[in-house]
Amino acid sequence: MKIWKLGLLPVVCSAAWMAFGASAPLDPNQYLDDIKFLASPEMKGRATGSPELEKAAAFIASKFQSFGLKPADGKSFFQAFQVTTDSKLGKANRFHYTRNGRLTALTFPYDFVPFGFSVAGKLTGPVVFVGYGITAPEYGYDDYAGIDVEGKVVLLLRHEPQEFDEKSVFEGKSFTLHSQFASKASNAKIHGAAGVILIDDRANHRNEPEKLETFGTTEGPADAGIPFVQVTSDKVAPWFADAGKDLDTIMAGIDRTLHPESFAFPDSLRVDANLDLERVVKTVHNVAGYLPGETDEYVVIGAHYDHLGLGGPFSLAPSMTGTVHPGADDNASGTAGVIELARLLSSEPKQKRGVLFVTFAGEELGLLGSSFYVTHPDYPLAKGVAMINLDMIGRVRNDKVYVGGVGTGSTLRALLDQVTPKYGLHLDYSDTSGYGSSDHMSFAIKEVPVLFFFSGLHGDYHKPSDTWDKIDAPEATKLLRLVADVTDTLRDEAGRPQYVRLAPPTHAEGAIGTSAAGSSGYGPYFGSVPDFGEGVTGVKFSDVTPGSPAATAGLKADDVMVEFDHKPIQNLYDFTYALRAKMPGDAVRVKVMRAGKPLEVTVTLTQRR
Repeated sequence: MKIWKLGLLPVVCSAAWMAFGASAPLDPNQYLDDIKFLASPEMKGRATGSPELEKAAAFIASKFQSFGLKPADGKSFFQAFQVTTDSKLGKANRFHYTRNGRLTALTFPYDFVPFGFSVAGKLTGPVVFVGYGITAPEYGYDDYAGIDVEGKVVLLLRHEPQEFDEKSVFEGKSFTLHSQFASKASNAKIHGAAGVILIDDRANHRNEPEKLETFGTTEGPADAGIPFVQVTSDKVAPWFADAGKDLDTIMAGIDRTLHPESFAFPDSLRVDANLDLERVVKTVHNVAGYLPGETDEYVVIGAHYDHLGLGGPFSLAPSMTGTVHPGADDNASGTAGVIELARLLSSEPKQKRGVLFVTFAGEELGLLGSSFYVTHPDYPLAKGVAMINLDMIGRVRNDKVYVGGVGTGSTLRALLDQVTPKYGLHLDYSDTSGYGSSDHMSFAIKEVPVLFFFSGLHGDYHKPSDTWDKIDAPEATKLLRLVADVTDTLRDEAGRPQYVRLAPPTHAEGAIGTSAAGSSGYGPYFGSVPDFGEGVTGVKFSDVTPGSPAATAGLKADDVMVEFDHKPIQNLYDFTYALRAKMPGDAVRVKVMRAGKPLEVTVTLTQRR
């Protein structure tokens, strides 16, 4: 049990301030109060696009104003940008099929529901069964082998073969990325399918009630580029009977032999459906305040202030979707840290360099706020000495703190080594590259040195149980004192850290999970880093690693990939899946748009390391 829960916080804080000097009046009580507000039930998890996120933005801006900070753009603390936050179902969803001349209508939403990432519009045509809808060359398995699905609707199963076989090449009870719905959508599109119908693999789940996925709770791209609908398995059972097939027998055969059993249904079967859904686009805001220095150089201190709202596709407690995910550690803790540092540093005498305090929206949807900021900066990024990112700093354990990005600045490691002993913290420098799943990555890609402070993952991550009472305010405040010390050194030292370009981890180009090929170690290397901003059809490169296959082929930052191996690429999921189907040594034709003009190159993939 932490001391601050026992009402002894003032005594502990007074002793700490004496130990670290009167120049560090950071207040754990105030820090925790800000977290309590941001993570309160009334804030409903601060989902990007929600009224509660805008309430949080106003709260942060009022704090910045009270400290005497300047609006970053000279006019407003708010930087507006648009983001696709959700999809919603319309009233014209229907699913009809004709079988042996007889029309059957399914009932919405009990018999069928579109996925939130589906294309809206017509889903019509003959139907082909393609097993689990998986193409996995690393496992020697391909449901699409020898079957023509061009322009046809594919019917496929949830999950993957040999689900309960611990010796399965598909890793048994631990699903690979091939089982993901978005992967199945990308693979169907790559093979030319006109649409996808997904059904439960009932033979493997007889003891579980069949339940359609709740609309909007499934992870995927904003727009998969293909119609994708789930249908209850009993409604398609007659289709198999007409084809002289039995689904249970088919599934048992695939599990036993790992040989696909795909086939076309009789021509007498045709689907005629309409999927009615629309994208929800909202205007949201980064919040930025500036503390001027004597020169035009500055340090950035940032954190994202959005979270998951009531759950949804990124919740790690999917059964609790609809429940507030308060996001106390992720990332009210970092946001409150930015506020406390702004309060502290604004009370100090003017120093050589200024400080830009910025909190980002849209991080949980893909670094959207920071990606927008670095392409629309209020101050030249070249004048940014370093960017310090605070994400999940509220649950320091055993005085251990993870620090990323130390390799991106020529003097950062030495600076941390000099400052850290005063604070009794143990810093883990295992991630030096500056690439990762938080907002510092947007700055590192733009060649700004970065430091990413993080207290570690825990069992409450992305769950309703990430509540304010689990925050260790004294430990977090100790870390903030260290960050303040680092910031003051960066503001006042004669020189500045020079940016050091490091190769990103080889999984960075996939950026949808772990590696682009699961955990087997298989995988080709391409060498791009994606831009997570919206409004682009294809995959925009924010960076291309020097010496990588992509760089060797002449690809550059800001190129937009639209084809890979003659397959259309509409989003990052498509690229991840298409890349995973290749082998090291393969020469792949890649089409990009550069400054609005098409360019084709051949990229020879190498081994992922």
